[in-house]
Amino acid sequence: MVKDKAIETYTRGMVVVAHPDDAEFGCSGTVAKWIRQGIEFVYVLCTDGSKGTSDRTITPQELSEMRNNEQIAAGKLLGLNDVVFLNYPDGYLEPSLDLRRDISREIRRFKPDILITTNPTRSLTGSGYIGHPDHFAAGEAALSAVYPAARDHLTFPELLGEGFETHKVREVLIMGHGKPDKWVDVSSSIDIAIESLLAHKSQLGIEAAERSKEWKKNAGKEHQMGYAEGFKSFELS
Repeated sequence: MVKDKAIETYTRGMVVVAHPDDAEFGCSGTVAKWIRQGIEFVYVLCTDGSKGTSDRTITPQELSEMRNNEQIAAGKLLGLNDVVFLNYPDGYLEPSLDLRRDISREIRRFKPDILITTNPTRSLTGSGYIGHPDHFAAGEAALSAVYPAARDHLTFPELLGEGFETHKVREVLIMGHGKPDKWVDVSSSIDIAIESLLAHKSQLGIEAAERSKEWKKNAGKEHQMGYAEGFKSFELS
């Protein structure tokens, strides 16, 4: 299969998000499509997913294990190489130096050409949703890891001691940005994207999955595609 022209020289990709299911909502169609075009992908999950429930009979530990297993199952559907869990406490994530270092380590380990993450800014452009603070923290820490921490040998020099050489990411894609400028036609991968979203049984059902599919269909119509996912793209020099 011929790669999309925009990513034809890329061989590895990484997605950095806060929680299990964040990536499935925002970029699973793109990830599934590009994996089938030969790009290897890993997910890096910043939190342990231990807070997202209204069920008062389940413990945080039980919920975390359940959600991690759901993410692994979704990853297998998509064809991910790996899912890395950093296990910071859900709901309390901050763009700390520790988180930046841990993401930098994974960037240096896997050496992605392209990295996808969440919008670090609360835009308040929609209705009915004001954004999750963990999403902003994950996006800020990921961007700070891309530049300059993963690139510069004098930043977190202990990573060199662990055997992780510096790495320069070539492009960053931001999910949930108010002004996306890169649209990926996910018509060929929309079904597997929705299937991967439904793997997160503790968090959502068919109605939420259908809403996600409808959003991507509407985005596709606006850009002469069947289904589309949009990102703000930054190519790094």
